[in-house]
Amino acid sequence: MTHPTLLVIAHGSRDPRHAATVHALTERVRAERPGLRVETAFLEFNAPSVPRVLERLAAQGADEVVALPLLLTRAFHAKTDIPSVLREARTRLPGLRVRQADVLGPSPLLNATLERRLREAGVRPGDVPRTGLVLAAAGSSDPEAIAVIAEIARELRHTGWCAVRPAFASASLPRTEDAVRALRAEGVDRVAVAPYVIAPGRLPDRIAAGAEAAGADVAADVLGPAPELARLLLDRFDEARVPVGASLSA
Repeated sequence: MTHPTLLVIAHGSRDPRHAATVHALTERVRAERPGLRVETAFLEFNAPSVPRVLERLAAQGADEVVALPLLLTRAFHAKTDIPSVLREARTRLPGLRVRQADVLGPSPLLNATLERRLREAGVRPGDVPRTGLVLAAAGSSDPEAIAVIAEIARELRHTGWCAVRPAFASASLPRTEDAVRALRAEGVDRVAVAPYVIAPGRLPDRIAAGAEAAGADVAADVLGPAPELARLLLDRFDEARVPVGASLSA
């Protein structure tokens, strides 16, 4: 094969909506770049597994794969789980070159996807100056990942929202409902919750439940198979193909 295969690696979930959303996103990636082979694998809960897909690709004659973590921050899965799986694959499949792309976030394209979902949920441009935003992530025990979410919240504050608070569905605080209530306590008239999560599942459901319990005015959908997200996957794929020290225009 003359072009690398893009292997999108998702976490996986017992919730069938998760895998369905991941597959819808990879289908959009294929539509954005006809001719690129795009495969999907999961770390757990769903099939096919990463080793199984890599074995199949090697058996079919593939010689290069770009493994792209479908993750928004560099936390445990990006730093430990996926590199470990890929190292084992390289040992077992020495004829297959496998390189790991960077995680998706942070990126202006992710912010654009958030804005899309908020518009779809009913937030109009004129609402933004009087609306407080809760940026609700899955959560992590990794300080780097938490710092990234906090920095994104600070950046969003400069796009016109009257206030922006980060929140987390697990591992970290505050929870979504606490962030909504804190904004109310500060006198914010209108509160919107934007899940910084790619696909449905247990943690996004927890975010939605927290938004409802605290009386948020708007609760946006997960990022899902948005066109901006598909373009971001292709950007990360292209970046991973460029040798260290080279430029995309070289």
